[in-house]
Amino acid sequence: MSKLPGWLSRLGTELTDLGDRLEQRRARTEHEEPPTPVASPPPPGPAPKAPAPEGRGAEKEAPPAAAAGHVPPPPSYAPSVAARPDPVAAIPWGMRVAAEAGWRVLVLAGTLWVLIRVISAVQLVVLAFVAALLVTALLQPTVARLRRHGLPRGLATAVTAVLGFVIMGLVGWFVVWQVMDNIDTLSEKVRDGIEELKHWLLDSPFHVTEQQINDVAKNLSDTIGTNTEQITTAGLQGVTVMVEVLTGMLLAMFSTLFLLYDGRRIWRWVLKLVPAQARPGVAGAGPRAWRTLTAYVRGTVIVALIDAIFIGLGIFFLDVPMAVPLAVFIFLFAFIPLVGAVISGALAVVVALVTQGVFAALMVLAVVLAVQQIEGHVLQPFILGRAVRVHPLAVVLSVAAGGLMAGIGGAVVAVPLVAVTNTVVGYLRTYGQEEALRHAPSPHGATALDVAPTPAPGAPPETAGPGGGGTKDA
Repeated sequence: MSKLPGWLSRLGTELTDLGDRLEQRRARTEHEEPPTPVASPPPPGPAPKAPAPEGRGAEKEAPPAAAAGHVPPPPSYAPSVAARPDPVAAIPWGMRVAAEAGWRVLVLAGTLWVLIRVISAVQLVVLAFVAALLVTALLQPTVARLRRHGLPRGLATAVTAVLGFVIMGLVGWFVVWQVMDNIDTLSEKVRDGIEELKHWLLDSPFHVTEQQINDVAKNLSDTIGTNTEQITTAGLQGVTVMVEVLTGMLLAMFSTLFLLYDGRRIWRWVLKLVPAQARPGVAGAGPRAWRTLTAYVRGTVIVALIDAIFIGLGIFFLDVPMAVPLAVFIFLFAFIPLVGAVISGALAVVVALVTQGVFAALMVLAVVLAVQQIEGHVLQPFILGRAVRVHPLAVVLSVAAGGLMAGIGGAVVAVPLVAVTNTVVGYLRTYGQEEALRHAPSPHGATALDVAPTPAPGAPPETAGPGGGGTKDA
């Protein structure tokens, strides 16, 4: 019994120490506990159970911290980690805009490159169809005029196509006939011109000797003899080109017939391929593009015809041989803006220089320059008008790009393509602005009174603004 008081004393001391440690732990936990989050509303379902009464039962049914969604904070001795910024926010705004624009430009460039490759693979078909479009734009008003006079669509198309192709064939035959008929005379005059040029060089202050001229002629003859194989290959390539030209002409003729006869139905079928949201805009841009193409082709034909007639008359009165074929060449080359006029005029001047001398060449040059100045400042603005006016820089760049991509055919179709694209883009931009205004929220309140086309109900007429007669003078 003497050991019982000592054992009780040690038990009381241990209980006191245990209580102190519990109090310290409770105080430390309350000090480090984060703010209690706002409780979210209970989900729909059965009503929660009533809380248990205070006492031992309540302590037994209390959920643990993990079940209640609490995550204990890190201890105080844990190292602090700096928060990293969002990667999107770390990139400068200008770089983000450049990247967004860059990948879109790359996608457009890739699409354009693929389109160009496809067009290059079927270049003959594309050029034939574009030529058919140009010829159709030239002949379609005649078909419409014949139909207004009572002819059926098939008969009007047949009459127009036959007359058009016959006239084109007769012009081509006439040019070939004139060239073949005057080739002997031209060759004799070319030889005489070369002899005159030789005598002029011998008497000129350039101190050219006859031996040097003979050496140049001998070198030229040797070059031709050495490159006979290349010349033969070029001739065979020329035969291949002629076959492709004939094939393209046949394709253009068939395409022209079907476009003249069934062009409206073909256009409606093309519209079905366009997405529904963009279909109204494309349907409105198509007729305007066709009117632009028709005005361009008809205006170009009239201007080219005037150039050919007046320059041809000038060449004829100056007694230059092959005046009619040269006039036809001037007419054909006029379909290549800027470049065609320079080439055809230079050809006429060279023929006049070789056959008639320097004075006749200078007179032909004066005639060509005068007619081209009248064409550029009077005929084109008056005949073509503002609907198909294209900036000269756009003309030069488009002709150069078309010539590099598809030769003479590309140079011919480059400018009408640019004119049609300009018309389509302008219409779609205006159409988009009108659609945006149409779908914008209507004004209300005081703003509606400012933009209303008619005065508000009950407003006096003198305060109606411009639509109601204006205000009275005081």
